[in-house]
Amino acid sequence: MLRGIVTVGGWTMVSRVLGFVRDILIAAFLGAGPVADAFFVANRLPNLFRRLFGEGAFNAAFVPAFSGLLAVEGRAEAQRFAGEAAAVLAFWLIGVTVLAEIFMPQVMAVIAPGFRDEPEKFALAVTLARITFPYMPLICLTALFSGVLNGMDRFAAAAAAPVVFNAVSIAVMLGLRHALPTAGHALSWGVTVSGVCQLALLVWAVRRAGMTIHIPRPRMTPRMWLLVRRMGPGLLSAGVTQLNLSVDVIIGSLLPSGTVSVLYYADRINQLPLGTIGIAVGTALLPTLSRQVRAGAAAEAVGTLNRAIEYALVLTLPATLALIVIAEPVIAVLFQRGAFGAESVRLSAQALAAYAAGLPAFVLVKVLLPAFFARGDTAMPMKVGLAAVGVNLALNIAFMTPLQHLGPPLASSLSAWVNVAVLVAILVRRGHLATDATLRRVVPRTLLAALAMAAVLWGLDQLLFAPAPRAELWRWAALGTLVGGGLAAYGLAGLALGAFSQVPALAALARRIARRA
Repeated sequence: MLRGIVTVGGWTMVSRVLGFVRDILIAAFLGAGPVADAFFVANRLPNLFRRLFGEGAFNAAFVPAFSGLLAVEGRAEAQRFAGEAAAVLAFWLIGVTVLAEIFMPQVMAVIAPGFRDEPEKFALAVTLARITFPYMPLICLTALFSGVLNGMDRFAAAAAAPVVFNAVSIAVMLGLRHALPTAGHALSWGVTVSGVCQLALLVWAVRRAGMTIHIPRPRMTPRMWLLVRRMGPGLLSAGVTQLNLSVDVIIGSLLPSGTVSVLYYADRINQLPLGTIGIAVGTALLPTLSRQVRAGAAAEAVGTLNRAIEYALVLTLPATLALIVIAEPVIAVLFQRGAFGAESVRLSAQALAAYAAGLPAFVLVKVLLPAFFARGDTAMPMKVGLAAVGVNLALNIAFMTPLQHLGPPLASSLSAWVNVAVLVAILVRRGHLATDATLRRVVPRTLLAALAMAAVLWGLDQLLFAPAPRAELWRWAALGTLVGGGLAAYGLAGLALGAFSQVPALAALARRIARRA
């Protein structure tokens, strides 16, 4: 499992770095104005499907079924099942895409109701959404081929697909932004072109793995009905974080112009640890748990879940405190240039700190859901997730007026903690989760090490960023010093407190950081 986590996490880190380059260019070209708002809302729908399907939710129903067929009935039957699923998925997704293209003004009125008061921005958002929406069927089919590879314990190509997304998006944006009406149009075309490239990569990777998937005439066979019944609740339960972010966009569209963009930039920073840690652990955990549950190894499954929670928290707790303490210098260095000014930095940094407060919960949801999915239970997480969405909506409405741009991220964070608390309670009651001695020993010491790191970061921030504004190169060097100093402080504190002694890979990494420091 650890090897899978490292593979997925490594490629996800590369993707996130490229994503930051893309966002830096977006901030410079568009800032936090009406064109940026229109693009971010237009990209929300296909991006929602990308995260639902491409980051583990589709796998909740598909991977256990595919892995079971592969292990019990052989490669040919698993291959036939994947082809049937691809045919049904493509048929329905293309139909949804055609309807969305026709009725996009009505769809936009639902997901961004505040834009109706600004007709030009509303019309631009509709146009950009029509350009980006074909990405949806492309990325959903990409997710199916990713599920085939994950079911075979091959994680690299599926994890590398988002790298293609960001690389192609950057290339198209730079190449077409002067040839199209706005940079937002170039960004939108980049989204759809990247979908074609990602699907081509995954089709090639599946064939290279020895699977030739033939797509037959779409038919709703008994296996397809079972897949759909499991996929529906699984998509909702695994996609609660994304549904909450969609609620944030709806509320943000009702707030002052630029709020949607402010929330986007903050969320992009928060997605780095969430994607690198939460998605990596959840993706690698599901096949392992599925095999252990199928083999009747209940005790091993509980132990595996404990280790997954441990890995997640050891990596997430320091990231959480770091993003809270140094939110403003991070936003400033990454985005403050061109159309993105000091006020946008201040607002985005505040939103980032609010999102970061829920980061451990966002990650733990990704880790806990496979414990349900591996046992074929997608209904209970769906119910809990929908309740969390209701909490998020209620908090958003309550916070909207008094907290303005801070309301949506704070509501998402609080609802994520509610989601985690209920999922943990259910797993404990069912006997599928019992914290072992190692987990109870590691987590408190990890928290203390993270607090020590936060103190060091605060001091470095005051030293490096409190003086008058510096040149661009100085700012990047100062941010690098913050990151390096924080890593060293966390590694040294973790070793001193014994937080890493039960996690060999992390202990070795911390010792290496300590030696270099």
